[in-house]
Amino acid sequence: MSGGLDRLLDGRRLSPVQRRIAHYLRGHLDEAIFLSSVELAERAGVSQPSVTRFAMALGFSGYLDLRHALRPLVVGGNGADGGEPGRPEPDRLLCEAMDGEIRNLTLVRDRLAATGPAAGLAGSLREVGTALAASEPLPVLGLRVSSGLATTFAYYARRIHPDVRLLVHGGSELTDGLYAARRAGAGWLLAVILPRYPAEAVRALEQAKELGLRIAVITDRPDVPFPADVVMDAPVGERLVFDSHTAPMALAMALVEAMADAAPLRTQARLDEYERMADQTGVFHP
Repeated sequence: MSGGLDRLLDGRRLSPVQRRIAHYLRGHLDEAIFLSSVELAERAGVSQPSVTRFAMALGFSGYLDLRHALRPLVVGGNGADGGEPGRPEPDRLLCEAMDGEIRNLTLVRDRLAATGPAAGLAGSLREVGTALAASEPLPVLGLRVSSGLATTFAYYARRIHPDVRLLVHGGSELTDGLYAARRAGAGWLLAVILPRYPAEAVRALEQAKELGLRIAVITDRPDVPFPADVVMDAPVGERLVFDSHTAPMALAMALVEAMADAAPLRTQARLDEYERMADQTGVFHP
């Protein structure tokens, strides 16, 4: 993998199509510097205009400027390193993606273990866990790609909390859910907002703020462009065509644990009740 290419890509938020181009360049940089935009599009399995937009996303005026910038990376000996001998390119890409997930998890782990002034994440988890445990009902918001993590969080939170309300559909149904939760006494909203941030989810947070709800957000970075009282961030994996949410999922499960710790007697009672129900009804295969 080219270090020079990675420097060009560093900090860029690429679309799935643009990532396909980047993946091809990582594995075939020595060939790609001689390809036209049409040829690169064919090799990467995208359209020719996508190649142009990719170059512009990296700050170039067009594909020719990008190709000129890439050539010294190969001619100077800093092109693709070829990976491990004998390992096919797709395998190497997947291994790099897994390495990225490990780094993301390690980053979250180190932040949770930090002490002193740097101990912000662990403190936020405890405080937010206590607040969410006390909010009845507890609305949980997640639209589009964020709905999966929000649904998983709500599934487990319902085991230990008496009234978790999942909001994963937009439109008037989302508005109704926010108003109903607030009328029923909700004090907090937990929102999962992962890239790309849905405009409707951002509007929902603004609406929740107007209703008087406090907002805790699980997201990918601390400097979010939407309202939140508490931001709990964990990086997403960006090596593959679509994001991987391993670290945000681990953070969400840590938040469920903090909720359980905040109300230990209720947690134990509800878990015992659930296990009795599961045994009586045969929910799980023996």
